[in-house]
Amino acid sequence: MVNVGKKAPSFSLMDSNGVNVSLKDFIGRKVVLYFYPKDDTPGCTKEACDFRDFFPDFKKKQITVIGISPDSKESHKKFVQKFNLPFILLSDEKKEVLKKYNVWKEKNMYGRKYMGVERTTFLINEDGKIIKVFPKVKVNGHIEEVIKAFKEN
Repeated sequence: MVNVGKKAPSFSLMDSNGVNVSLKDFIGRKVVLYFYPKDDTPGCTKEACDFRDFFPDFKKKQITVIGISPDSKESHKKFVQKFNLPFILLSDEKKEVLKKYNVWKEKNMYGRKYMGVERTTFLINEDGKIIKVFPKVKVNGHIEEVIKAFKEN
């Protein structure tokens, strides 16, 4: 289970530039790891732009921001360029990390069931342990919740 106090599940995925990025690369730093459904859609764009707009605050506190979705690295590259996103976006097309973090779930829209990403954010401390989980994230106000949580931890 992915719970507060547990070690964050390890992973290694490609970023938008085709570089392999592993969670272990960030031991010694705090990490915001956020999972989102799809590049360049209204909610996901707002969430990414909120992280972008507050990125200087994260950088000043040496907090790494990483977004993961099942989109391709090419899709991520376009998304990064279109919205000038200064943080890491990782591609999990095989959905292995999404499943490890238990965010690949059955969803229901207009009576139709399908599998998709449940928008979730994990805060990870310098030792690689999860210190906070935000399940079923509502985009509006989320960035403020994340910043507040880091101040408390």
